[in-house]
Amino acid sequence: MMEAKTLTPTQQHLLKLFSFDRSEAYAREIQEVLTRHFQEKLDKEADRLWDEGILDQKRLDELRQEDLHRKD
Repeated sequence: MMEAKTLTPTQQHLLKLFSFDRSEAYAREIQEVLTRHFQEKLDKEADRLWDEGILDQKRLDELRQEDLHRKD
């Protein structure tokens, strides 16, 4: 049985945002905006890790070989 969970403030805000325009085009636009936002955050963090020497080509090659979806 699935237990009830409270929505996070972010989830609540997104539900309010989506309630104004229910079109598929609007949903895709919001998805694109969110995707772009999180991609920019990811790029900045990757740049920081690279600049600090934590991430390099050798580590990227190692990550490419790992099964990141495997559950231990």
